[in-house]
Amino acid sequence: MEDKKHYRHELKYQISYAEYVAMRQRLKAVMKTDPHASKDGKYRIRSIYFDNCDDKALKEKIDGIAKREKFRIRYYNDDFSFITLEKKMKINNLCLKYDAAITEEECRKILSGDLGWMKEHKEELVRELYAKMTYQRLKPKVLVSYEREPYIYAAGNVRVTFDSKIRTSLFHQEFLTKEVDDISATDTPGDMFLEVKYDAFLPSVIQNLIQVRGIRQQAFSKYGASRRFG
Repeated sequence: MEDKKHYRHELKYQISYAEYVAMRQRLKAVMKTDPHASKDGKYRIRSIYFDNCDDKALKEKIDGIAKREKFRIRYYNDDFSFITLEKKMKINNLCLKYDAAITEEECRKILSGDLGWMKEHKEELVRELYAKMTYQRLKPKVLVSYEREPYIYAAGNVRVTFDSKIRTSLFHQEFLTKEVDDISATDTPGDMFLEVKYDAFLPSVIQNLIQVRGIRQQAFSKYGASRRFG
């Protein structure tokens, strides 16, 4: 499955709200708003992340293991008609993502532990998750929600996003509901996070637009931040 896609570069930065406002104005002059965004240029993402009983994914993140993977189920703007199962693989600052659409009914079955049907599923990724839930004790671990403002640039297949309002709760059956009882996953609810993803190269025009004195690349993980609470 790995030879069908290629790894992309992924850079992450924590920025202040003032830096976000200034950078957004610069980006809007060059980049396009993602067509999947709402009228305000944003959308809300809600995900359930999986880990095993030994917290393998979390420990690998904390220990800085170069090559790692994690599974999640995700939907956007409280729309249960389009739910995706995703596997994200990382090697240092390179990332690769596989995804497969699943139905709301299939999602509820996975989260409730009803797994037998998965081993015959048409999607290879669903069958892989079945194997790892069965033999590696992978299970739903934590819920993460946040607001994303995305911009795209054709050359280099660049995607720049601003993430904010990152909230979390331990896994429970509120995932497929409109209202979730959660808390801020970051120390300051107003924290902003910049992510830059691109293929082989990052065009110089984009490099110049995202330059802010004093900001440093960091290995921020929404999953890691959310697991501080359990």
